[in-house]
Amino acid sequence: MKFQQIQQQFMDHIQDPEHNAAPADIEDRRLAIYRELFFNNVVGFVSTGFPVLRSLYSEAEWHRLVRQFYAGYSCHSPYFLHIAEHFLQFIQQQYQLTDSDPIFMLELAHYEWSELYLATLQDSQQDDLAAIPLASAAVLTAPLQLSTLCLLLAYPYPVHQISQVFQPTAASENQFYLLYRNAQDEVKFMLINQLTALLLQQLQQTPGITANSLFLQLQPQVPQFSQQQFQQGASTILQQFASKGVIQAFQMG
Repeated sequence: MKFQQIQQQFMDHIQDPEHNAAPADIEDRRLAIYRELFFNNVVGFVSTGFPVLRSLYSEAEWHRLVRQFYAGYSCHSPYFLHIAEHFLQFIQQQYQLTDSDPIFMLELAHYEWSELYLATLQDSQQDDLAAIPLASAAVLTAPLQLSTLCLLLAYPYPVHQISQVFQPTAASENQFYLLYRNAQDEVKFMLINQLTALLLQQLQQTPGITANSLFLQLQPQVPQFSQQQFQQGASTILQQFASKGVIQAFQMG
């Protein structure tokens, strides 16, 4: 047998020893060291990326889940963040939920991955000028953009409250979230209402838009507010998020 074949057989066995025979003439005691080392590394990476989700499982159940991921999903990167992303893709695309999995598993996993993603994101568009908060008065006149260091999210569960002592048993109305990384590189979250989510989403989709143009585009979608009410409320929202660095002056390029 060629070396490449032996090497592939070795890797297949380490990844999924239950379904792949070990190479001949290699002592099982030695193979066991590799099996345990590689699997424990993956368990550690996944547990670090999804600490709340991990806390909802017994050790045996968690190892069963990670074992399925490890054995059945092809990861092509050794980086911690990529392993976490692959795990999220695995449970979204391949994994079949069981009775032992929480009903909010996918939403909680996505929320935890989003925090990790923002914490490690390399933002090539940020510069010294963009890091300076936009003056309150300028918010209403300058072309605007949403920071690339934020995410708008919505889930039918209050994922920020989930823990071992609080686990929702049914979906409800969407909860809207803004996740952002502040000037101290700390990832923060805010619960926002639907109007705020609509405003920030529209700004995200049309970078360079001014506040007045933004108001004109959104006014028909909120007929419950008069024009004056809507513009006053929306102006306050824009100024609030500009002070946090979430909304910035538009930067060309």
